[in-house]
Amino acid sequence: MPEPLLAAQGLVKRYGGLVATNDVSLDVATGEVHALIGPNGAGKTTLVAQLAGEVIPDAGTVRFAGIDITREPPFRRARHGLARSFQITTICPEFSVLDNVALAVQVHEGHSFRFWRPARRDRSLRDPARHWLEAVGLSDRADVQAAALSHGEKRTLELAMALATRPRMLLLDEPMAGAGPEDSARIIQLLGGLKGQQTILLVEHDMDAVFALADTITVMVRGRVIASGPPDVIRQDSAVLEAYLGDDA
Repeated sequence: MPEPLLAAQGLVKRYGGLVATNDVSLDVATGEVHALIGPNGAGKTTLVAQLAGEVIPDAGTVRFAGIDITREPPFRRARHGLARSFQITTICPEFSVLDNVALAVQVHEGHSFRFWRPARRDRSLRDPARHWLEAVGLSDRADVQAAALSHGEKRTLELAMALATRPRMLLLDEPMAGAGPEDSARIIQLLGGLKGQQTILLVEHDMDAVFALADTITVMVRGRVIASGPPDVIRQDSAVLEAYLGDDA
């Protein structure tokens, strides 16, 4: 068996008497869409924060592409190719849509941030940015101020920015959060187009999205993993049905 791209082993994080993650292990294979689900308070956000480097675990290890990154900060993990999006959209609202993606390209290329005006005329930044906007269906909104986008468009812009850093793996924290049915369908279609090309760990409450996209689903409850496997197996797991899916299954 090939080594997983991301391998978390025995992660523990305590906040006083609260154990947010309790001996959590998780493998994500190269090229797969791996969904992480569970009720509110299950520990998903804490787990993703440990994978992204925003929270250092009290115990356990995180390996990415064979490298131990357990105590590396987020920027070093990003250099290894691990990119994250958040539940709350993180864009520069005063910049244009194109500027936002060009900024992400600039981060990936390691250009200086002190010369933003010349950067607006730099084709080595603008051309890749236009490519990623076209890839996510936002090319016609390139010159619009990001603040003027709809919520769903902002989520799509954030995804374009993450892709512009050319990550080996995306950590997507509830990309459908706050999106209406039409926007959710568009995001599902977009992520579906990345299947097999982009490794993704998807944290999501939208079960339609999870079962449409995931190759593997891991279920957390009260800080622990209670099940992990293909969607068809998870649908039939009695512990999952009782703890989380219920009638949605």
